[in-house]
Amino acid sequence: MGNEDAFDWTELARIGNAGDVSDRLTLSELKARYVDEGRPLPREIEAILRDDPRPGAKKLLDAILKRRRKNRAEGQRLRKLLRFETELWESGILRVAGVDEAGMSPLAGPVAAAAVILPPNFRLARVDDSKKLDAETREALAIEIKKHAVAWAVGLVEPEEIDRVNIYRAGLLAMRRAVEALEPAPESLLIDARKLADVPIPQQAIVHGDALSFSIAAASIIAKTTRDGIMRELDARYPGYGFAKHKGYPVREHYDALERLGACPVHRRSFAPVRKVLGLDPVQTALFEAE
Repeated sequence: MGNEDAFDWTELARIGNAGDVSDRLTLSELKARYVDEGRPLPREIEAILRDDPRPGAKKLLDAILKRRRKNRAEGQRLRKLLRFETELWESGILRVAGVDEAGMSPLAGPVAAAAVILPPNFRLARVDDSKKLDAETREALAIEIKKHAVAWAVGLVEPEEIDRVNIYRAGLLAMRRAVEALEPAPESLLIDARKLADVPIPQQAIVHGDALSFSIAAASIIAKTTRDGIMRELDARYPGYGFAKHKGYPVREHYDALERLGACPVHRRSFAPVRKVLGLDPVQTALFEAE
């Protein structure tokens, strides 16, 4: 053929049915459809690509096969990530809520927790522990999770309350608030590493749950994106601290801002670096105590 990018549609016509492909597409257009858009490749076109000696055809087929392997691996990952939910769904418990929190270690801003009930057998590619995802991916996934969820809710505990109850209890309180805000109410909870003693709902505490349970991972994404949004708002209210960038975490830039500007109203007074700049005893022994 004269055009190196042209596809041999004469051969396809000889074989027969082209599936959903009736237009005469070039190799570049085939790539756009079956690699970039991820559409299933008709068997007839795959057979022709396998017999096509041109490097471009081989490269296209390799890309399609690579995408197919990637999709298969992602499907297997999601099945494994859904094993806790699947066991409950198969037992007849359909409203399973994943619960997780974000913002335990920052020096400023609230603790945020999320609770998410997803439809049985729902899957969404790339859902994972929010710490493993970049900000853009988290934000995109949060939109999809909220769109498809049976219910989702967020619970917050502000700095003043964190200072009163300590950060450990604040994390539990934020999770309880998120669970209690769900409508409809969940029948079972999957929680990252902890249990909510004062919540009368069957629950499992899963260590590293945000990496092992799809629902907890979804909750971690909602909690993280919600809290990040709050910290961006606080950055505009309290400029100079860099909240939009570091989200209040104890990094060098934040320490430097504390030394330069002192503490602002959303800093946690029970955390040692903040107490230090306020001239208070930096030791707060009850900070992480459960009781």
